[in-house]
Order: sequence, then C-alpha cells, then structure tokens
Amino acid sequence: MASLNVGNLGEYLRDQRRQAQLSLRQLADAAGVSNPYLSQIERGLRKPSADILQQLAKALRISAETLYVQAGILDERDRDEVETRAVILSDPSINERQKQVLLQIYDSFRKENAQDEAAADAASGPAADSGGAIADDGDLPPTN
Repeated sequence: MASLNVGNLGEYLRDQRRQAQLSLRQLADAAGVSNPYLSQIERGLRKPSADILQQLAKALRISAETLYVQAGILDERDRDEVETRAVILSDPSINERQKQVLLQIYDSFRKENAQDEAAADAASGPAADSGGAIADDGDLPPTN
C-alpha cells in the first residue's frame, strides 16, 4: 500500500469543501467527525483512515475512490475500475443478474486488453530486434 500524501489530501479536501460551500463545522457534522480532527486533516497533520475518507466523500458527494487516490491508498488505474464497477452495481434500472453479466463482460474485456498489451510489449522488446538490422528510410535511395 502506498504511503499517504496527507498534505495534498488536505488541500484537496479543503478545495472540495469550499466548492460544496460548506464550512469546516458543517462538513465535520455531516461526516460524523470532530471539527478539530477535520481541521487537522485539512492542514496535513492527520492521516485519516479509509473509513473516515469514505464518510467525508459521502458528505461532499464525491466518490470515495477519488479521496483514496488523493491519499495514495488507491492507484489511478484502480480507481477507474472501482468506479466503473460501482456505477454498474448502483444502476437501479437493471437487475442483479444483468449487473453480474455486465461485470463479467467488463472483466473479460479488461483481461483481453491486458493480454493484447502484454503481447505488444513483448513484440516490441529486445527479442524482436534479434533478426538483424533493417534499413530505415534514411538508408534507401530516393525513388522517382
């Protein structure tokens, strides 16, 4: 797990709170944390747990994953996957079976793309150049 970058997290939280037009006290009350504790988080003096980040995200009406990325708990690529899954699972217009099928399709596409990416990386690696030198366009005479 990555270390917490508390300073950036605090600045980000403060910006989000201000955009939501909430006072420190209002956000603290909405998130169920103390006013001094929230102030310490915003000033980069405290490292909030994932649970506290989730409470703050809910109160700010932003995704918890966004705060996890800011805190260094979650990688940016992981966040995209988690958010996609959350959107699928929270859609009230489809039933549970349909949600599971969509998640299976999503997983298969991700796995296929990862395999394609790995194959492309292997093809462009040092082993691909072992067949000898190939002239580039600069070595060819001009054609008219």
